[in-house]
Amino acid sequence: MNTPRTSTPRTAPTSGGPAGAVYADRGTSHFDILLAAMVTVVVLSGIGAAKGVSFGTVPGTGFEILTDGGFFLFPLAYVLGDIVTELYGPRAARRAILTSFAVSILASICYQVIIALPPFPDDYGLAKQEALELALGPVWIVVLAGLAGFLAGQTLNSLVVSRMKRRTGERGLVARLFTSSGLGELVDTIIFCSIAATAIGITTLEQWAEYTILGFVYKVAVQYAMIPVTSAVIRWLKRTDPTYQARLADAATA
Repeated sequence: MNTPRTSTPRTAPTSGGPAGAVYADRGTSHFDILLAAMVTVVVLSGIGAAKGVSFGTVPGTGFEILTDGGFFLFPLAYVLGDIVTELYGPRAARRAILTSFAVSILASICYQVIIALPPFPDDYGLAKQEALELALGPVWIVVLAGLAGFLAGQTLNSLVVSRMKRRTGERGLVARLFTSSGLGELVDTIIFCSIAATAIGITTLEQWAEYTILGFVYKVAVQYAMIPVTSAVIRWLKRTDPTYQARLADAATA
């Protein structure tokens, strides 16, 4: 069980709000759990995104519903990023982003080492080798695309949340989540789809546009739909984190 540190509270200027931007101490257990979840989501999304997925065309439009195998999972990374930024601040969010970045690179390197290792020479061993090459071979491109998009999008997402919180203090949580989600996902989706398209099997500009538009709309829709849950989790974590409550009280009396 972690004991909250008793160092001098670090609070941001109170510009624009009565309490200013208050953050909890990363030494509490919540940050470790959120970081582990965020890293897991990013790594698994990189594997899943190597598979192109087609749900057919929208009747009467010719618009093909194109996405990838990680589409259902990746928006959770942004939900977790919002929670980390709101509760622990932009510095902790950068640490979570960079940690996810580093672990994804390590995972991609491991996949290439696994592929390079000599397989059993029988038919089953060779079939497994071929399957691994097809499944994990292009993952490094998807990981590169995902990391470039995630790094840019999540950094913008975190920046918007922290800047808005600095102005409004504890007020305006839902507005922060709505604004940051749209901007972060727009940048992320454009970068990711541009780099990962060929690895997934997208070869035409029309397919890229359909893939990008659907990806952006879906991710933002999921994040917006999750906002009631995200805000409820954030409020619960704030209430149960002793360092956050202590700093909130200090800022209110400053």
